[in-house]
Amino acid sequence: MNDQTKTVTRSVIAGCGSALPQRVMTNADLSKIVDTSDEWIVERTGIKSRYIAGEGETTRTLGTLAAKRALEHAGIAAEEVDLIILATATPDNTFPATATLVQYDLGITQGAAFDVQAVCSGFVYALSVADAMLKAGQAKCALVIGSETFSRILDWTDRGTCVLFGDGAGAVVLKAEQHPDVPESPGILVTRIRSDGRHSDKLYVDGGPSTTKTVGHLRMEGREVFKHAVTNIATVMDEAMKLAHVAPAEVDWFVPHQANRRILEGTAKKLGIREDRIVITLDRHGNTSAASIPLAFDVAVKDGRIRKGELVLFEAMGGGFTWGAVLARY
Repeated sequence: MNDQTKTVTRSVIAGCGSALPQRVMTNADLSKIVDTSDEWIVERTGIKSRYIAGEGETTRTLGTLAAKRALEHAGIAAEEVDLIILATATPDNTFPATATLVQYDLGITQGAAFDVQAVCSGFVYALSVADAMLKAGQAKCALVIGSETFSRILDWTDRGTCVLFGDGAGAVVLKAEQHPDVPESPGILVTRIRSDGRHSDKLYVDGGPSTTKTVGHLRMEGREVFKHAVTNIATVMDEAMKLAHVAPAEVDWFVPHQANRRILEGTAKKLGIREDRIVITLDRHGNTSAASIPLAFDVAVKDGRIRKGELVLFEAMGGGFTWGAVLARY
């Protein structure tokens, strides 16, 4: 770095936290309610268990707990937060936004709170929005949360979908800080988000207030989703790395959306990212949609794998289709 290096606003990850429901549902448990087996699920997905929300456990309560743990990890008081963005496809209510309920639970009365709905890409989208707002000076400290209770929209007679998903929440605290404009500085370096509504019928919920006046159930054409996933994700990750002038070998950790082990390994192989650099929690959490990335990130930070100063690549693809990637220096 020389004296001519300019200083820029960076959205720095100051802390992280997560929350899971009390109940664990194993593949053996699932085999008692639907025609499936542990071998069948593990071979096709890599999932061994997931957490299922019980009475009194909602997107709001899980999101609030994850947020509290993230604030504690960051050493930041709730009153410093002036932006809350909560990514979810399973809000507590049609409105108000679940983010405002979390804001209330945290005792925060300033700033803004709203939800982002991009299904499994929700956390990446929320990070992108928060990063833009912090860089624009609209906020100084943000809570970005992914929280889901997908068990409430599953068809428990459909073995092709009910075995895949679980409930949970994860959160990060972002702080706007001034740093030299070099890749070695902490904070979010690049965000890229995409969508293509032509494929909306491949992964969707067959209900909603404006159509059926019901919540509906999740429906998915698994093979079609898989076909698009690896290509779309790899393309947007490649874009993000090129924009940051970073080679795949320089990425310390790959923290993907936890959808399917084959997708995770296929994407990493396509980009030349080593398997031992992939953070995988899919086996114990299942697919927790917008919560999966912050959940996995929190696990890897707390167990000591991801350390300050390391380069982390997040990616996701979800219904819509939506997809995106975020490259950040922790």
